[in-house]
Amino acid sequence: MQIRIRGRSFMAFVVLPEAPLVPWLTALRGQIAKAPGFFNARPVIVDFAHLSPGTEGVATLLTDIEALGITVIDVENIGDIPCAAPFRRHLLGGRPTGVVEIKPTVRPAPEAAGGGADASAGASMPPEPAQSTPGLIVEDHVRSGQSVLFPKGDVTVLGSVSSGAEILAGGSIHIYGALRGRALAGAQGFARARIFCRKLEAELVSIDGFYMTAEDMDPEMRGAAVQISLESGRITIAQQR
Repeated sequence: MQIRIRGRSFMAFVVLPEAPLVPWLTALRGQIAKAPGFFNARPVIVDFAHLSPGTEGVATLLTDIEALGITVIDVENIGDIPCAAPFRRHLLGGRPTGVVEIKPTVRPAPEAAGGGADASAGASMPPEPAQSTPGLIVEDHVRSGQSVLFPKGDVTVLGSVSSGAEILAGGSIHIYGALRGRALAGAQGFARARIFCRKLEAELVSIDGFYMTAEDMDPEMRGAAVQISLESGRITIAQQR
């Protein structure tokens, strides 16, 4: 009997707490107040790389984060830091990725005993040339509740991005219509990524993990054609001519 397995992709956010934890949690609480839906239904990984076992409040950090309505699914770089039992969460939703084919493992045939050596034995194969990753083009509108995830390159949307929709790209994001949802560019750590749109009405924009909510945007930029970039750790919005 053949078993069919379908893939489903999820986007997880990674938060990197820093000491002292009390003001860090206060700042996180403030960001959530500005963008209440930012972490909704999003799996989150907590990275303890900047903390130590002696950091005040570290033992209750995971509980404190979850008390803010954030779903923690895993931790990184925890080492000897005390925390709650290992997190095991059920992920709901996700984006279907199609049928996954399970291929049997092919073991190399053993070398024949005796005989002359093959002329190519021990020769190394030349490395395969690096292939450029093409961008993703979305030829329609991105509806509310939809997510377009393309962490390998640029995303171009020929229509508009509705409120409640989301675009995530490893490179830049180009939107030929209105941006009313959320756009997250440079998601793999590319600070030079940019966001372009014909009409800015976004709920949230982000580049390389730095983000700005609608409340923090210059009212004069709302409804304008803009270019969004990251400069010295700050989101900058400039009007397109």
